[in-house]
Amino acid sequence: MHPYPQLLIFLDGVGIGPSDPDRNPFLQADLPTLRDLLDGHLPTLNDPAPRGARAQVFPLDATLGTPGTPQSGTGQVSLLTGWNAARIFGRHFGPWTPVQLRPVLKDGSVLARARRAGLPAAFANAYPRGYLESPRGRRPAAPPLAAAAAGLLVRHHEALGVGEAVASEIENTGWRRHLGFAELPDVSPEEAGRNLGRIASDHAFSLYAHYATDIAGHRLGMKGSKRSLERVDAFLEGVLETFPPDGGLVIASDHGNVEDVTGGHTRNPALGVFVGSAAEVARTLRPTSITDVPAVLGLPPESPAPPESGER
Repeated sequence: MHPYPQLLIFLDGVGIGPSDPDRNPFLQADLPTLRDLLDGHLPTLNDPAPRGARAQVFPLDATLGTPGTPQSGTGQVSLLTGWNAARIFGRHFGPWTPVQLRPVLKDGSVLARARRAGLPAAFANAYPRGYLESPRGRRPAAPPLAAAAAGLLVRHHEALGVGEAVASEIENTGWRRHLGFAELPDVSPEEAGRNLGRIASDHAFSLYAHYATDIAGHRLGMKGSKRSLERVDAFLEGVLETFPPDGGLVIASDHGNVEDVTGGHTRNPALGVFVGSAAEVARTLRPTSITDVPAVLGLPPESPAPPESGER
């Protein structure tokens, strides 16, 4: 593990898209933070790995040598463990984590390995108490499952109210409107980002997961996808204000979707943006797949890898 704080921001369904602005919302959205990190350049399939003074993009294969279109369930497990979950399971699967892969996630996630190494670790997302036992949690994403297995699914509405957690949607709107916590304060994307930067500064390794980008790619068209990306960009501005400049920040996704509004998940490379000391490590390791993310964070996969199950 590196001697400086490491932060992984997981964005669901964000790939590197075409150079056509009529298809790719990255090319229409106002993204000053990402542009500043990359010295004015944004990744496209024609130029997938732009480099700035502070950051570099590495396109990350999400197909994992498996036919079909990458999905969130197997993609998230691959990203968080460094193991090829699609191969272990026998195919791409999603949107939730398949039951057969939950032991892989429990034992092999970056959070579990950080805890076993005795490192201070945090899962920064707020979740309602009892989430995984509720109807909403019966088909869970990989990040809360990994956090629960590592004993880190511990930030609830109280933490969210005092800025010691971040909503999965970045803003607190969903908690206020749909979960009944009307007393929670409104929070801007920038302030939510500053909260995440402060949380991560106090831990050797932190994970934050955001899913609305994938939802935007499925449902919201160009206008909604632009708005989703702009929210993330403002959030990153806040993170960079409070996260230590010598820290390692990785922004990575599990598969493509929002980068091409013409129709659902893609086989495009997943987005991988490596900032600060993580960019220096990435330039040495040259990650090419979503399974390479844990190694850049100083948490390589444990051996041996789980056997391929061939489950269909």
